[in-house]
Amino acid sequence: MATAHPTTGAPTPDEVTLRPVDWALLAVPGLVWGSSFYLIAVGLESFHPAFVGWVRIVIGFTVLSTVPRARTRLPADTRATTALLSVTWMALPLSLFAFAEERVSSSITGMMNGLNPVTVVVVGLIAFGLRINTGRIIGLVIGTAGGVLIALPTVGEGSSSIAGIVMILVALTCYGIAINAAGPLQRAHGALPVIRRSLGGAAVLALPTGLWGLTQSTFSWPSAIATGVLGAFGTGLAYVVHLGNTGRLGSTRASTTTYIIPAVSIVLGVVALGEQVAALAVVGSAVALVGAWQVNRST
Repeated sequence: MATAHPTTGAPTPDEVTLRPVDWALLAVPGLVWGSSFYLIAVGLESFHPAFVGWVRIVIGFTVLSTVPRARTRLPADTRATTALLSVTWMALPLSLFAFAEERVSSSITGMMNGLNPVTVVVVGLIAFGLRINTGRIIGLVIGTAGGVLIALPTVGEGSSSIAGIVMILVALTCYGIAINAAGPLQRAHGALPVIRRSLGGAAVLALPTGLWGLTQSTFSWPSAIATGVLGAFGTGLAYVVHLGNTGRLGSTRASTTTYIIPAVSIVLGVVALGEQVAALAVVGSAVALVGAWQVNRST
């Protein structure tokens, strides 16, 4: 039973009893983001990675611009941080994931993303003065071990696959920087305006490489549809649903959606794309998720 807020008498977000609709909404972002690696793979069948990375940003920015709350103007003193977010949250990692999937499978990319909570803490410790405790240390060790197990089967596939793993790790490090930097800004001004401005800046930054990528691309309807869905849902609407969950149900509960991502990416990669996934990598994905869970609960 939920306890009441000491001042208002209403339950706090983390204490609200979950209804069936809440469970469904909690699953939506994880399902969408888990599907994004499959959609990238389909997009790459005709489009250059630089174009895929850029056009999903443009579509996501356009979708978020239809939400009135996302169009709230931010103060001038936030420009430096949102510029950093444009690079580390959007332009660089979203492009790197597309380039990585030329070298490793969508399943591996999705499984590696299970390390995201771990990289957020590592970057926070190194660069943002995040506090450490025994629980987080245990989570970091477990998560790192999981990442090694995921990556090991790709070592025998050649230097191209190793380069793909490195790209994913760089992208996850970018996310670690962005999430730590975005926290204070989001708490002060709301998440949607921050994400929208970051997407707008990223669209401008990635414009030259995106247009060049367009010249290196061919057209097919499957790739066009997949990239459109990727931008509209993965880079747009999923953020709206996720941030709504955070407000109603608390950040801890809302973050559990990330645990769905590796499973969705594995199922779609194997069933829809016919990818082969090494058993060791699947074990590593499970280990990485345990590490991420341990990191999240040790606050």
